[in-house]
Amino acid sequence: MKVLLCSTPATGHLNPLLAIARMLAEDGHEVMVLSGSAFRDRIVAAGARFAALPGSADFDGRDLRGVVPELARIPPGPDWLRVALERIFIERISDQHRGLRENLRAFPASVVIADDMFFGVLPSLLGPRAERPAIVLCGTSILHCTRPDGAPAFLGLPPAASSEQEAVYARMAEAYDAAVDRPVGRRLAAVLAEFGYRSPPWPLFDAVVRLADTYLQLTAPGFEYPFAYPSTVRFVGALPIVPGQALLPPWAGDLDGSRNVVLVTQGTVANHDFGLLVGPALAGLAGEPDVLTVVTGGGRGLDAIRDAVAGAVPANARLASYLPFEWLLPRIDAMVTNGGYGSVNQALGVGIPLVGAGLTEDKAEVNARIAWSGAGIDLATNAPTPEAIRRAVRTVLDEPGHRRTARRLAAELAGYDAKTEILHVLARYGGSRSRSAA
Repeated sequence: MKVLLCSTPATGHLNPLLAIARMLAEDGHEVMVLSGSAFRDRIVAAGARFAALPGSADFDGRDLRGVVPELARIPPGPDWLRVALERIFIERISDQHRGLRENLRAFPASVVIADDMFFGVLPSLLGPRAERPAIVLCGTSILHCTRPDGAPAFLGLPPAASSEQEAVYARMAEAYDAAVDRPVGRRLAAVLAEFGYRSPPWPLFDAVVRLADTYLQLTAPGFEYPFAYPSTVRFVGALPIVPGQALLPPWAGDLDGSRNVVLVTQGTVANHDFGLLVGPALAGLAGEPDVLTVVTGGGRGLDAIRDAVAGAVPANARLASYLPFEWLLPRIDAMVTNGGYGSVNQALGVGIPLVGAGLTEDKAEVNARIAWSGAGIDLATNAPTPEAIRRAVRTVLDEPGHRRTARRLAAELAGYDAKTEILHVLARYGGSRSRSAA
């Protein structure tokens, strides 16, 4: 079967699709990945053919401030979200859709798999079903559906516990609608009109969940709020980590079990300023004799990490530009994260309790789910203090409740075989059974 994977050119969106590409290639399918030129080598290494997105869609999402410089001047909040949605996503739809159509002509796939923010599939989803292949979307972020308690998206609000809280959420939703949904909706309507379509009757993120033929949510239900979801949604658990993406660090032997190992990560997008999380975490944990602090720069160099430290790097810290998670995660005892959805689910997959601190992109929502699920602590800030991090890390290390919940979620995630689930979906749409599904 021919399968075309389409990815927003950013690491957090691409990594899940590369895991799927490897699954499909191993199962004997012919796989092409349509994404940014900056990721060509990684895509080919996953066993897939590479196709570059055309025009404005071919950007490098590892440097969002280079793509949209004004984001550097806007604090986290509705204005940041509106600008990011308009500039990073809505403005790329036309070129994304052009790349999708051109590659389907050259590579007539039975199924298209795209990440949940590759909105270039929207014109196809709004058009006649008979004129397109099946379109399967992957929830590489939180399950962004309209909530029955009325809470607006991306603000990190837990489920309402009372009618009074619902009334507060309703007022917040009015302000959010005026600041984000309506202006984004107007921009989306103008783009879709180019293709002869009217906007769907739901907000942008809700629309892709409802319109997809199947929407694969890459987690377990226990890490999502207990609402009713559209019938398109199918939980498949966490995807396996793509192995071999980084070498072992020279200090690998220091993770010998003699100390608690705490991983600190700002991911691969919101890591422009390590002074937000990495620096305070190193400072806060420097005086903990039973802790070894491990920092990954998400691909950025060690000098950038050192620059975030006021003075010398603490003696109990180990730094790396990038680390092999398949080796690292089974060896750590807690993770301090700005809230990357993929890495959080990978950590939960091995029962690691979490400390979250981040408000940009989808981070507030991911960190809110860490706290709501009981698997960790949400510091609910983009710039935590060293002492706040130290207290939170000590809590998840010393008190058993968060670890117990993380292990319960690990058992729930282990109940899913993501590869089998995904191959069954593709076999249904592809008209033939895969070897593994069979």
